[in-house]
Amino acid sequence: MIEVHHLRESRSRRITWMLEELGLDYEVINYDRDPVTHLAPPELKQIHPLGKAPVLRDKGEVLIESGAIIEYLVRQYGKGEFAPAIGTHDYNRYSQFLHYAEGSAMLPLMLKLYVGRLGEAGAPLQPRIASEMQNHLGYLDGELANRDYFVGNSLSGADVQISFIAQIAVKFAGRDAYPNLTRFVDMFEARPAYQRAIAKNGA
Repeated sequence: MIEVHHLRESRSRRITWMLEELGLDYEVINYDRDPVTHLAPPELKQIHPLGKAPVLRDKGEVLIESGAIIEYLVRQYGKGEFAPAIGTHDYNRYSQFLHYAEGSAMLPLMLKLYVGRLGEAGAPLQPRIASEMQNHLGYLDGELANRDYFVGNSLSGADVQISFIAQIAVKFAGRDAYPNLTRFVDMFEARPAYQRAIAKNGA
């Protein structure tokens, strides 16, 4: 059975949701963070030496990185769904957004989180972080101006990968700041597969 190794307060929801969309059986193994350091426990490093989550184990393969995991699942089990045909314009767009979510868009959000913990010491960085957040979230909002999905006319792995960014945008900025991202979040959170992932594994 497919295993998802999940560190609490990490970004594993995308993986369990993707598994539900694909109709696959899986098991989630949960890990708690150290209450003092907030880091992963040593047990997670026994699955992968980085001790990061999510980690997917399937048929002897151990994969890290959400984008790589989603790409693997869609390729192995998607049966032609959730990704455009290789070599098409839509596939190039799909690949771009699949990597963009963590490669670029996540950075200012993580900086906001960590720099915010510095209090006044981090204040000089806040204007630049806010500018970068507006740049990336505005870009994503604009990409959904005349469409429901980031690629094609149906849900793809790229949408699943970007979902966390969209949710954080709504949480940080409110529902009115990026209306297209808000619409996107409302749409995918209402999907039966997403609801199943929440019901099985918690919010």
